[in-house]
Amino acid sequence: MPLERPDQAPSGTQRWRDLLFAHWAIEVEAMRALVPAELELDLWEGRAYVGVVPFVMRDIRPAWLPRFMALDFLETNVRTYVTYRGRPGVYFFSLDASSRLAVKAARWGWGLPYFLATMTFERGEAELAYSTTRRDPAASALHARYRPGRSLGASAPGTFEYFLLERYLLFSLRRGVVHEGQVHHVPYPAQEVELISLEDGLVAAAGLPAPARPPDAVHYASGVDVEVFGPWAVR
Repeated sequence: MPLERPDQAPSGTQRWRDLLFAHWAIEVEAMRALVPAELELDLWEGRAYVGVVPFVMRDIRPAWLPRFMALDFLETNVRTYVTYRGRPGVYFFSLDASSRLAVKAARWGWGLPYFLATMTFERGEAELAYSTTRRDPAASALHARYRPGRSLGASAPGTFEYFLLERYLLFSLRRGVVHEGQVHHVPYPAQEVELISLEDGLVAAAGLPAPARPPDAVHYASGVDVEVFGPWAVR
């Protein structure tokens, strides 16, 4: 089950919609070279995984901001799975967003590697299309077309799906100190996905080997409403 909700007011609220989770197994040595030494790799059956997650962000706001000023934008994150002091979470290699304000605020407030990108999301009758092109000299990009399929429901603890999807802590390193943030939401309503096409340049942009095959696992979730807590320095 999700981590217990902190007994305090959230630092912000968000709505995550139309999430695509594409995962590849990566050699442990390649992953270890890029993740801060303070964090332990969280492996599934001895394998490290990198995830690329494009989705829609709705009603994004810190707790002090009036609701009518909340932001809507697109985001794509590249992440892997780690533990710190025995607590499982996420380590982000990059987060692309279509909002310049969101990029600046997240870099300042959370110390996360956000990048401004040109992004589009299109919904057809049965097919979804998502595109990201980062606004930097590398022009790293992601283009995906897919059809959500059969409902899988909430992932059961101990399953591969739970390992990939149900992550409620994020860890970052700021000036040599590990920081932790937490999100709280109901478990993802996971679905199978028919992946029509996927072109990814974001994994290679993170310094990992470029995927030369389709994802080893792919899932979809229609969305969850999220409370955000932190970040805090972990001493």
